[in-house]
Amino acid sequence: MMNKYPNRGFLFSFLVLLIGFFIFGCSTPKTITYFQNIPDSVSTTIEKAKFTEPVIQPDDILSITVQTADPSATESINQKSVTTSVLGASTASAIGNQQVSGFLVDKNGEVELPIIGTLKLAGLTTYQARQHIREKASTYFVNPAVQVRFVNFKITVIGEVTRPASYTVPSEKVTLLDALGLAGDLTIYGKRENILLIRETPNGKETARFNLNNTELFKSPYFYLKQNDIVYVEPNKSKIATTDGARTRAFAFTGTVISLIIVALSRIF
Repeated sequence: MMNKYPNRGFLFSFLVLLIGFFIFGCSTPKTITYFQNIPDSVSTTIEKAKFTEPVIQPDDILSITVQTADPSATESINQKSVTTSVLGASTASAIGNQQVSGFLVDKNGEVELPIIGTLKLAGLTTYQARQHIREKASTYFVNPAVQVRFVNFKITVIGEVTRPASYTVPSEKVTLLDALGLAGDLTIYGKRENILLIRETPNGKETARFNLNNTELFKSPYFYLKQNDIVYVEPNKSKIATTDGARTRAFAFTGTVISLIIVALSRIF
């Protein structure tokens, strides 16, 4: 007997292919988990990048205090500072503007301190600046104790993170993971295998890439961030697809085709 519905097998096959396309096309990516190369059942020691202290640059704001046995002797130094607005707080918050006090490093890389005078600090670490200031302060004070730290150590995190913003942090030792943590971690649409770092240097901009799925990032010389670094998280293909108008129209058209096939099958059976 001849098959009454010769196209029935073809329609079934076509429908199965379309359904499979939707199932696999909408599946969850396998790149969500960080550090996938760490074994689950054994302890692992991971080599870590060497931390290099950041150096002072023009436009940095420094907290500088000089202490002696007589607090009144250095009162003019410890109270004389500029006040400016920076985005974020010393607790690494990025909500609103906060007034911070400190000594501004001018365009020549110099800081002017009461009594002590003008000192060139650009290019020095905070430890080296502390030693330099102590040496100069010893001319005017007996056994001065000096403290120097950054007030506006800023990191910017943008792209597919929960809270993109610029953050000021109270510590000089800030890692890539610290910065992402401040920004609330990546969204589900963040491209974890291709994080971009942009760094301003005297010779121009430097860039580096990180793969959060692999522990090799701990060895990167860029793992520890420097002031004014920018971290950019690219959107993955899923996010691009959701914002692509042409892709949306294609899905709508495919859905219409499936509806028509289902109607045709219902009439056949």
